[in-house]
Amino acid sequence: MKAYELLYFVDPAATEEQRAGAMKRIEVAITTNGGTIDSVEDWGKRKLAFEVDKLNEGDYTLINFHADPNDIAELDRVLRINDAVKRHMVVCRYVQE
Repeated sequence: MKAYELLYFVDPAATEEQRAGAMKRIEVAITTNGGTIDSVEDWGKRKLAFEVDKLNEGDYTLINFHADPNDIAELDRVLRINDAVKRHMVVCRYVQE
């Protein structure tokens, strides 16, 4: 399993149920095939560098996790079809062992 981090943001006007639903879908996509979530950091509202879907700010969340590289495509698909998630980025972390 490799170490990854996922940074995504949702509309700051989204309800708590929408945020929780997005997080639950992400959690299921990561853990379905044995992946583990190491930490979740809620960064809160941040100003965007440029307008995205007529939004000037977003509510950011950072997730550090371990998963099989083959499962990242499924996670990306889940994030793309989720209307609550406006933008996301999955990056492979270098972990010195």
